[in-house]
Amino acid sequence: MPETTSAPRAQDEVAELLSDLIRIDTTNTGDTATGAGERRAAEWVAGKLDEVGIDSQVLESERGRASLVARIPGEDRSRPALLVHGHLDIVPADPAEWSVHPFSGEERDGYVWGRGAVDMKDMDAMTLALVREWARTGVRPPRDVVLAFVADEEAGGRLGARWLVDEHPDLFADCSEAISEVGGFSITVRDDLRLYLVQTAEKGLAWMRLTATGRPGHGSFVHDDNAVTRLCQAVARIGSTRLPTVLTPPMRQFLDAVSDAYGIEIDPDSPEEALARLGSISRMIGAALRNTANPTMLDAGYKANVIPGTASATVDGRFLHGQAEEFERQLASLTGEGVQREWVVHDQAVETTFDGPLVDQMVAALKAEDDGARPVPFTMSGGTDAKSFERLGMRCFGFSPLRLPADLDFASLFHGIDERVPVQSLRFGVRVLDRFLRAV
Repeated sequence: MPETTSAPRAQDEVAELLSDLIRIDTTNTGDTATGAGERRAAEWVAGKLDEVGIDSQVLESERGRASLVARIPGEDRSRPALLVHGHLDIVPADPAEWSVHPFSGEERDGYVWGRGAVDMKDMDAMTLALVREWARTGVRPPRDVVLAFVADEEAGGRLGARWLVDEHPDLFADCSEAISEVGGFSITVRDDLRLYLVQTAEKGLAWMRLTATGRPGHGSFVHDDNAVTRLCQAVARIGSTRLPTVLTPPMRQFLDAVSDAYGIEIDPDSPEEALARLGSISRMIGAALRNTANPTMLDAGYKANVIPGTASATVDGRFLHGQAEEFERQLASLTGEGVQREWVVHDQAVETTFDGPLVDQMVAALKAEDDGARPVPFTMSGGTDAKSFERLGMRCFGFSPLRLPADLDFASLFHGIDERVPVQSLRFGVRVLDRFLRAV
């Protein structure tokens, strides 16, 4: 479908805005002392908004850990507002591993390259380009739109969205719904059919530290109370166990859509075979079939010939909506005796339904720009700042619309090497967001 005339300048500048934002290194290591750039990025966004007369405020949870909030007045200010939020921080990137420098923001071969191109400076740039165009042309949305460009999402959001919700809830008090990342992107079934995955749920976050204790001693002795051995046994059990399949309501809806689109029967006891038809994105979708726990870090000992008294490991746990207590029981059975568990980060699972006027407008906007679009709900295996904003009573959706090339391995680009996003997908996203936000 050819491009419409909707928000033409926004489409023209979105790639440039994304490139400029990528060039601001907002790496979040999880440690404020070693983080970089969030304040500078927030001030850059503030400057771009100020250029077109949009007021904003920059708020810091800690020195340098800055988030920005702005409000676009709507035609009917008595209606609840809609929140559009995106994070400015990114995960680390090693330039030696990349084809282009991860902070170059280079535009090449029809893509914008760099860390954050997909997660999630693309949505930040699309939103910014659109509201700048609105301000230049005098467009007002039907209701207030609150913008939040936040810090610290990649470390759980404690110094970003969660801090805003705890310390400045008044900024969002009238927001009834929210949209953000990891949703609205396409999966090509055939030339005339693309599934667009709208996130209606995401798994809970349970990063944990396991600590085993034992009797320290000389490495040359026979030793039957070894903390390293005990920890490794627990880690091996956790890492090698596939927890049972649990089909949540959004997953059942998604599987029904896949069954219909591909004309196949799906065994509810073994849906992975059907999901494999989706290509690389099946890894992201498949992880939402069950609770998961993956060991990610180990720490033990200080000398080759000394058996330490303690050993620890970090495990990335994720649980489905309604499965928090069951996940605790599963972990207890796998961890075993002599190993203590403490949460490093623990946050709720979020789930809403795929219905209502907001969803209707998402569907309409996608279909208006792609007559082969079939929007469907899905559960995100990771987590977003929706976990924080949902606490204020909002229905939260992942809706960062991108029509993607059929051969693009999109899932691998999240936190991946050579992260990049097609320029045409950005332009498509601006058009969809324009239609959507003008209608809600």
